[in-house]
Amino acid sequence: MPIIDRYIIKKFLGTLGFMLLLLSIIVVVIDVQSKSPRIEGNGFTVGYFLVHFYPFWMIYLVITFMSILVFISVIYFTSRMANNTEIVAIISSGASFHRFARPYFIASAIIALFALATNHFILPWANVEKNKLEVYTYSEGNREKILGNVEIATQLSPTEYIFINNYNRKEKRGSSFLFQKFDKNRKLIEETSANEIFWDAKKKKFTISAYLHRKASVNESEILANGDTKDLDFGHSPEELFPDELLGQTKTTPELLKLIRQEKEKGNKNLNFFLNELYQRTSMPVSIIVLSILALSLSSQKKRGGLGANLAIGISLAFIFVFSFEVLKVVSENNTISPLLAMWLPNIIFAPLAAFLYFKRANQ
Repeated sequence: MPIIDRYIIKKFLGTLGFMLLLLSIIVVVIDVQSKSPRIEGNGFTVGYFLVHFYPFWMIYLVITFMSILVFISVIYFTSRMANNTEIVAIISSGASFHRFARPYFIASAIIALFALATNHFILPWANVEKNKLEVYTYSEGNREKILGNVEIATQLSPTEYIFINNYNRKEKRGSSFLFQKFDKNRKLIEETSANEIFWDAKKKKFTISAYLHRKASVNESEILANGDTKDLDFGHSPEELFPDELLGQTKTTPELLKLIRQEKEKGNKNLNFFLNELYQRTSMPVSIIVLSILALSLSSQKKRGGLGANLAIGISLAFIFVFSFEVLKVVSENNTISPLLAMWLPNIIFAPLAAFLYFKRANQ
């Protein structure tokens, strides 16, 4: 590899590494200070969280904001090179701007591939560990929404439905259970009600108690059955049967695709939480390359204001990029636009802008 490529890639990765280290230290210190009362109030120690929660939380945080960190890193070290007239010297030696930009493409592509693999296969594993404890850093009201009792209304298939009046996700137990099955003409043909339902981890089945089973028979008659307990096998675990919005984070991409397919087969139309998660796993790594090109184009020329002006522009654009992602995610979850468009729209907008500024800079 030519010296100039090694030099720029070293600066690229070195600055990014410094930013990651600095961010990790600052964010963890601030987060621990703000959340330590909740952590200790739930019976944990800060030391336990530093070992069993924060390493996985930092993986999530770093990968989520990797494109922004790359963007600011490129602006920082490229602006310094421009202020030191290093870029002028390189181009004056006979190298074109396209040749100068080559190591930026190489480094950003390497980081993007790493982020892509992490998003699809490693981050879900980290999220499993993170989500086990993250709820204990929430306020009491938000924690109750996840660990407290909720009302369940879900679809097993196009003709089968489950209703639970009060279901506790943590204990996997609920009261006032109702199962209904309809025929192709939407006529009720089977119904099971019970006072209580709970998940038996050993049997990997649900158990209902004080149940009444009704099944339609010929001549509009019914077959009735009741009893103290009965096992029910719905073919899914409680997490899959009654998914929350965090479930998609803990699935590798093949598992997430399987989950989405299962939910579609069940007739569940509210899949945007999962689809957003699926599409952003690819769109975010691609944004690393897009924002690297944009940062190079903005900061490779010495201008009035120097490094400070470039960083101000970079941080402003980074805020707009992150804000647009979050807004579009909410809009998609409300079924206003498709998840595919929502997760790719920032790249669709920023990519032409980056290309325009890049070629404009190259032709100067």
